[in-house]
Amino acid sequence: MPADKDAPRSTPFGLYERSQRPRLTGIEWSALFFSALWLGISGYFVLTLPPASQTGEPGGLRFLITMLAIFLPVAMIWVAATAARASRVMREESHRLQAAIDAIRQAYVAQSQGRQLASEPSVARKLDEIAAAARKTETTLATFATSRERPAPQRAKSDETTAEGDDQVPLPFGTTAEDFAPPLGRADFIRALNFPETTEDEEGFAALRKALADREAKQLVQASQDVLTLLSQDGIYMDDLRPDLARPEVWRRFAAGERGRTVSALGGIRDRSCLALTSGRMKQDPIFRDTAHHFLRRFDKVFVAFCEDASDAEINELANTRTARAFMLVGRVAGIFG
Repeated sequence: MPADKDAPRSTPFGLYERSQRPRLTGIEWSALFFSALWLGISGYFVLTLPPASQTGEPGGLRFLITMLAIFLPVAMIWVAATAARASRVMREESHRLQAAIDAIRQAYVAQSQGRQLASEPSVARKLDEIAAAARKTETTLATFATSRERPAPQRAKSDETTAEGDDQVPLPFGTTAEDFAPPLGRADFIRALNFPETTEDEEGFAALRKALADREAKQLVQASQDVLTLLSQDGIYMDDLRPDLARPEVWRRFAAGERGRTVSALGGIRDRSCLALTSGRMKQDPIFRDTAHHFLRRFDKVFVAFCEDASDAEINELANTRTARAFMLVGRVAGIFG
């Protein structure tokens, strides 16, 4: 049995309800009223006219003019009614289409959040392993730093001085593993800011481990991770962005302290949806706003030091990392690029 064409259609987001409009709306009733009114007026006018034999006019021409005078306005009335009804239908369809687009957007965000939540346990477990390895390394280095050879006690003139000298050994205070870690190479620093691609990315995790052993790089990596996590809650992922990369000299101007139009090319994110979502989150979520401002300050401070000895190629590589893309997006929303 064929389905009723006016029945609701099932879609992935529920039933797409057709508008339950009556067959005759106010537009049709108005058209009927004016048509009947015109037919009545024109009919009365035709009936009251004298016969053609008395006026001497040709009968055929008079009949043609009479029919045009009667039915042409009626046709124009129904043309206007049809146009008004089509305009109304288009507005209703536009509203339903907008509602369907909103539902698709919400479903995409929900799906993205579910994918993010599903991948978080494995990433969190890997980061816990890295943190445990870092703590183990820190403990080993601290033990090495404090296990110095005890100096031989000097002979004193009195027995009391000799006894005190035997018991006192100089111990270092405030020593951490970061003080003994080797300097972080620029290649490892850039690789760490892009974060590991997958859980099997050993090179990425090795660079991240080295960055976490450096005080300044560690703070930037943690701030970047916080911002990326919050952005992913709105379905915004750095891999989906294709920013317009600025030239290295623009990055160097930014590192030198220039702001405004001279460095506006750094805000190369053009995705209107991501910009709108981030802007709304910045205005409505104080936690996201504080996290974003902290991330911008950390990136600014670390990049100034990085830019002193970095080559143009290294600056381009850093600008293409996930952390730099987050900086472009959040910085443009915050208005630091003019």
